[in-house]
Amino acid sequence: MSVVPAQPRPATPVIDSIFCKPPSAQAILALDLGTTTGWAMALPDSGIVSGTVAFRPNRFEGGGMRYLRFTDWLVEIAMMTSGLHRVVFEEVRRHAGTDAAHAYGGFLATLTGWCEEHEVPYQGVPVGTIKRHVTGKGNADKAAVMSSVRERGYSPADDNEADAIAILLWALETGGGVR
Repeated sequence: MSVVPAQPRPATPVIDSIFCKPPSAQAILALDLGTTTGWAMALPDSGIVSGTVAFRPNRFEGGGMRYLRFTDWLVEIAMMTSGLHRVVFEEVRRHAGTDAAHAYGGFLATLTGWCEEHEVPYQGVPVGTIKRHVTGKGNADKAAVMSSVRERGYSPADDNEADAIAILLWALETGGGVR
């Protein structure tokens, strides 16, 4: 067993300056969980904002630090929006690799625990449901999702951000699956 020396906790990732004006408490956050997490948020008085944030572990950190930084990021988002109304995330049932599955499980546990603690409703949305909603095809590839999101007027930097926007569009347009 190796002992990892205690390191100072790094600063939380910087959020875009678009959050300078605190919006109302009806913010909806959509997440594509992973080491590079895609996020999109509906703000009642500012429309939709989105981006990505990386939670790659530093070589001098213990394995749990990425989840602590993720928690700090969630707290920062909640504070900047004066509270979250709801969180929706991509519910993945299959991963290409073991490491991705472990990381996803850690982010999912951290997210749901944080939501429970702060009484924020949360909902997982199956991958096929999101793809079907945004592209019309439940088994669409990443390029098709990016293309569909761009056709709707958004400019995602990568597939993580595109997935988060697609999740948010599903949540907004279906009322969370309730029609």
